[in-house]
Amino acid sequence: MIDLAKARAELGRECLVLPDPVPAHPLVDGKPEIGRGEYSIVIDKGDDERVYKIVSSPADYFLYTAEDRPQGEHFPIVHADHGIIGRAQSGYPFHLLEMERLYPLNADSPAADLATRMIECYWSACQQWSRLGMDMGRIALYHMTVSPLDVGESLQKALKALSDFVEEYHVLPDILNANNLMMRKDGTLVFSDPVFIA
Repeated sequence: MIDLAKARAELGRECLVLPDPVPAHPLVDGKPEIGRGEYSIVIDKGDDERVYKIVSSPADYFLYTAEDRPQGEHFPIVHADHGIIGRAQSGYPFHLLEMERLYPLNADSPAADLATRMIECYWSACQQWSRLGMDMGRIALYHMTVSPLDVGESLQKALKALSDFVEEYHVLPDILNANNLMMRKDGTLVFSDPVFIA
């Protein structure tokens, strides 16, 4: 098993968390925060089916809203784009999205097993292409699409769709963080937040 903390540190992506407070907005005011990442804040909508996700990264916003974004069973369902609700300290606008609720990977689940295999393969490929610097993740992901993994056809297609999106939008992949790979109630593995900007 790889040391994910060390791997993320080598990529310069260790424990980064968005420092901004939750912006004021009638849809999220008074609702509990249930998660926070490098570029996003997740707010509980209160119906056990959906969440509000406040994103500040253009990469995330494109992933969730672009007409040509990757879609299908391994990508999150976005129900509504409620527009810009403020600006992050980074200078990027905060977009408020209403999305399906996803869950952390259950350690004993088939989704966690798939995620572990993908993360290990991805990290191995990153090490192989490390001389390319920041581009190593992009090339590693592409390598995973041309040398298929034993993860099933639908997930292999999702990897290809993600790789195509990374190339088209000039963003970088991040599938080393287990929080970027989540699951639905039915156990389906979902790329919840697999991209970032350099």
